[in-house]
Amino acid sequence: MSDAPVFATLGCRLNSYETEAMKGLAKSAGVQNAVVINTCAVTSEAVRKARQEIRKLRRAHPDAKLIVTGCAAQTEPETFAAMAEVDLVVGNTEKMQPETWAQMGPDFIGQSERVQVNDIMSVTQTAGHLIDGFGTRSRAYVQVQNGCDHRCTFCIIPFGRGNSRSVPAGVVVDQIKRLVDSGYNEVVLTGVDLTSWGADLPAAPRFGDLVMRILKLVPDLPRLRISSIDSIEADDALMCAIATEPRLMPHLHLSLQAGDNMILKRMKRRHSREDAIAFTEQARKLRPDITFGADIIAGFPTESDAMFENSLAMVTDCNLTWLHVFPYSARTGTPAARMPAVNGAIIKTRAASLRAAGNIQVAKHLKAQIGQAHNILLENPRMGRTEQFTPVSFATDQPVGQIISAEITGYTDTQLTASPIIVPQISSPKA
Repeated sequence: MSDAPVFATLGCRLNSYETEAMKGLAKSAGVQNAVVINTCAVTSEAVRKARQEIRKLRRAHPDAKLIVTGCAAQTEPETFAAMAEVDLVVGNTEKMQPETWAQMGPDFIGQSERVQVNDIMSVTQTAGHLIDGFGTRSRAYVQVQNGCDHRCTFCIIPFGRGNSRSVPAGVVVDQIKRLVDSGYNEVVLTGVDLTSWGADLPAAPRFGDLVMRILKLVPDLPRLRISSIDSIEADDALMCAIATEPRLMPHLHLSLQAGDNMILKRMKRRHSREDAIAFTEQARKLRPDITFGADIIAGFPTESDAMFENSLAMVTDCNLTWLHVFPYSARTGTPAARMPAVNGAIIKTRAASLRAAGNIQVAKHLKAQIGQAHNILLENPRMGRTEQFTPVSFATDQPVGQIISAEITGYTDTQLTASPIIVPQISSPKA
């Protein structure tokens, strides 16, 4: 392998952001001949995939130092320390600290402790690591928040990320200005629990205040996008931004998890079925072209057929388009793991039913776009995304990282097809 470290990222957008920050830290420290795996712990399957990725990367890079970090490393350090392929296990706080990388140096000089994972609950601040890009020229992600104060009964993530901490607004704005100056046309705000942003800052601003401040202070940013939110915490300023700010993209991914009130209560969620429906209806009135994605868990413990039908109905009741369906898998250490389990075959069937419902919604959305004009951000020469995050393919090469106007001409099972709209050049009249 080359001397430059190899990075592998599993899981969420926040992990992707943190990997980019780690690349900068490793480069500054002169780390060489290393492989870094940034893991996810959201499900037992995610941890299994992390172990699988570790073995794969060890085979590909037999002489490199192999470092495991991320949420799975934070919650199960002993699991990864016991793997013969692993040289170092680093916690979620430690991975973002320059001194962690400095001690590694070019050849891990001075490295002593094989496991460097401290108590994540003792962390009270999160830093806004300034990065200049993601190796492409399309969209970039900016971390504005980390951790979570809530304790949903199925979720291990607070134990991987700690309590909620916010990046100050000024730091966020400075980061976005740098990205815009570097040529990015879209920025995505990321965090573990975005709508809790600001609660730990002076005067306790709300997430909508941050969104409005970014749009005001970075007027050259063409597109601002929000990743997953908890709709019950959407504040008035955020709803105002949805209604009045065309640069805020009309797509929200909702952390719904279920559509049955008893299951939501047993999950220890803070919203009801009625709350979720009311939010989507209100947002659609404010922004008629908005689309919604959602996380939904199939087969949560005690979920009956009738309870599942309520979740299935939410797909159409909220007019969801993009679904992330998670077959429930117990996470050791969570309250849900002690609840009466649903049969695995039933969970699999319910997950398939949810995905099928999602596919119908996607097809309906794609069909409705034919003949419409969209502004599309190009991710590669033949593919981009609309304002609603719908993938669009082109028959000819387009300028990567740029936003172009195009007419939707058709669709496949998963994406739209489009042709660029050519703006005629108007010649100046001759004197």
